[in-house]
Amino acid sequence: MSSTNTERLGLFSRMSLFLRQVTFELKKVTWPTKDQLLTYTAVVVVFVIIMALIIAAFDFAFVKLVLVIFG
Repeated sequence: MSSTNTERLGLFSRMSLFLRQVTFELKKVTWPTKDQLLTYTAVVVVFVIIMALIIAAFDFAFVKLVLVIFG
């Protein structure tokens, strides 16, 4: 549909068209298998934990530095 045709549609017609297009696009998605999902989740959790530890280490170091400088 061209943009001029969609401009003539009512609100509910445009919403219906949008939902049909979303459904059509979701049918094209390659969903991960259970094993892939568990692997990706584990990778993300490990990465977040490592980043949290790095940020905590920097925070600890900066607090110690501020205490040394300002007493």
